[in-house]
Amino acid sequence: MNRRANRSFRRGTRPQARPNPVDLADGLEHATGLDRAIRTLSVAVQRTLHPGPVKDALHGVPIGHPAHPPLTDMPIGAWMSVAVLDLFPGTERASQALVAAGLAGAVPTALTGIADWGSLQREQQRVGLVHAASTATASLLYTASFVARARGRDNAGRALGYAGLTALLAGAYLGGHLAFRQAAGANHADQVTHLIQLGWHDLCDASDLPDGWPVQRRLGYISLFVLRDGEEVHVLTDRCSHLAGPLHQGRIVADENAEPCVVCPWHGSTFRVRDGQVVHGPATGRQPSFESRVLENGTVQVRPVG
Repeated sequence: MNRRANRSFRRGTRPQARPNPVDLADGLEHATGLDRAIRTLSVAVQRTLHPGPVKDALHGVPIGHPAHPPLTDMPIGAWMSVAVLDLFPGTERASQALVAAGLAGAVPTALTGIADWGSLQREQQRVGLVHAASTATASLLYTASFVARARGRDNAGRALGYAGLTALLAGAYLGGHLAFRQAAGANHADQVTHLIQLGWHDLCDASDLPDGWPVQRRLGYISLFVLRDGEEVHVLTDRCSHLAGPLHQGRIVADENAEPCVVCPWHGSTFRVRDGQVVHGPATGRQPSFESRVLENGTVQVRPVG
C-alpha cells in the first residue's frame, strides 16, 4: 500500500471500488425512476394480450417451459457467428445471410419476451426493461448493418455489427441476471417429492373444509391449497409455479370440460385442481398435486403424486 493510500485510510476514507456488472444489475432492481414507463407499458401489454391460446403459446404453455429463453439462441448464435466471419475475407455473403437470419429470429424472441415481461414482479420488470432496450438497440444496429452490407458498404456493415454485438451482450447479461439471480421463468412451486416422505400423511378433518371454497393448510413446513368439492378433496402445493403466488387466495373457475380450476391472484395462471395441470399461463410448469382420501373418522390424508 503506498503513502497516498495510507493517508486516505488515516482520513477515514477508502479508495472507491470500480462497479462490477452484478452491482449495476442489482442497482437496476431498485431503479424506481423506471416505474412510470413500466406502468404504461404493462397496461399496454395487458390490454393487447388477453388470456387464450395466443398468450399461452407466447408464454410456452404448450411446450411446458418458457419459450423466450431458447428462442434467444437463434439471434445470439447468428450474430456472434457474423462477428467471427467478419474477421476473414470473402465471407461477405455468408455474414449478410446470418445477419438476416438473426433479425428474423429476433421477432418471435421479442414477442415471447414481451409476454413474459408483462407478468413479472416490479423488480424483475425494471431489469427486464433495460434488457429489452439493449436487445432492441442491438436489433436496430443489425438492421442498419444489413442495409449497409446490401449497399456494398461492407466496412460500415462490420462496424455496425460489432456495435450491435456490444449491445446484444449487455442485454444477454441482464437476461441471465433475470433468469438466474431473480429466477424469472423458473419453477417456484415447492418440489414436494424431495421435501415430503412417501406414504400417506394426516392433513386435517374433512369437516373443517368449506365446500367449494379454497383454504390453506400446512403439511410440515409445506403450504398446501385445499379445495373440497362435494365428497372430493383436491390438494395442490400453494405456491404458484410461476412466481410463488398464494393459490388459496385465488378464484375457482371451471374449464371447458366443467372441471374446477384455480386462478392465481397475482398474475392469472390457471391450474386444474384435480392434477395441477396448467390451463392458462403465464405459468408453464404443472402445479405439484396430492392424492387424497378421507378415513372413516373424517381425517383427510394426502400423499404426493410422483
